[in-house]
Amino acid sequence: MIWPDLGTRLAVLAAALPVDAAIGYPVAVFRRFGHPVIWIGALIGWLDEALNRGVASPQARKAAGIVAVVGLLAATIVPSLLIQSVLVAHWFGLAVLAILVSSLSAAQSLDAHVAAVADALDRDGLAAGRAAVARIVGRDPEALDQAGVCRAAIESLAENFSDGVVAPLLWFAIAGLPGMLAYKAINTADSMIGHRTPKYEAFGWAAARLDDAINLPASRLSALLLTAASCLMPAASPVDAIRSVWRDAGKHRSPNAGWPEAAMAGALGLQLAGPRSYGGVTTEGTPMGDGRADATPADIRRALWLYRLAAAMGWLLAIAGLATTTLAGH
Repeated sequence: MIWPDLGTRLAVLAAALPVDAAIGYPVAVFRRFGHPVIWIGALIGWLDEALNRGVASPQARKAAGIVAVVGLLAATIVPSLLIQSVLVAHWFGLAVLAILVSSLSAAQSLDAHVAAVADALDRDGLAAGRAAVARIVGRDPEALDQAGVCRAAIESLAENFSDGVVAPLLWFAIAGLPGMLAYKAINTADSMIGHRTPKYEAFGWAAARLDDAINLPASRLSALLLTAASCLMPAASPVDAIRSVWRDAGKHRSPNAGWPEAAMAGALGLQLAGPRSYGGVTTEGTPMGDGRADATPADIRRALWLYRLAAAMGWLLAIAGLATTTLAGH
């Protein structure tokens, strides 16, 4: 079985990132074939239905959740090892691998969905903005005023920059296609069954804890990239980004989401996070940053430019790593 070396993995990343930024995942392909995450989600749903027995004890349901995660990882890692081994044997296969990797990053899709919130608010008002933001966040849209809609969009942008863009690409750099697909599987499992509800508190425990662990390096790297990007963006403050991360990131309800959210908040002079309403229930949360809470559609667009700069820096980081490994090999 052929395993791509670090230089090859970085070359694939360097090719995949511009493809994702330019075209994302084509709608025609999605309609005809679906998407790997959809297939993974279907498997998680089947495992949930087959193994998550409501009459079982919490300990038995936790054990069943561990079995589900192991089965999910086996079902993603084994085929991806075979696919990668076939593709890396030829330059044409590497091009196909780069396209596949680009389809597992959410850079272009995230940009489009967040931009749609600002466009909806500007064009059609608060009701349209609430409908647009409901596509990317789980909180109650009707509980949000315009500033709340804008903050929710910016928070989603920051958090998904980490777990939808940086993390899968970082895991490809670390462990190739199997690492990337394993990450996507665990992240999808967390979003589907990693909830603190009577149904999933025990069964989703393994997925939630593993998701926290595998997102840790990407969340820190995302904060670093956003802070570095703020050095290049007018009216953004890297000093405030650093201060916000240092003071607030560890206070977030999530061990990882606070890092990019705090960096985004500090860089843009905003206050993000804080209390949120889900299903009519308000959950408390520590604010990230000490700037304005009255975010506007213009702030969403500023956040998008910061995100794009940070993503470009991530691409340059891959290029730099490729150059370093190439020179080291000569």
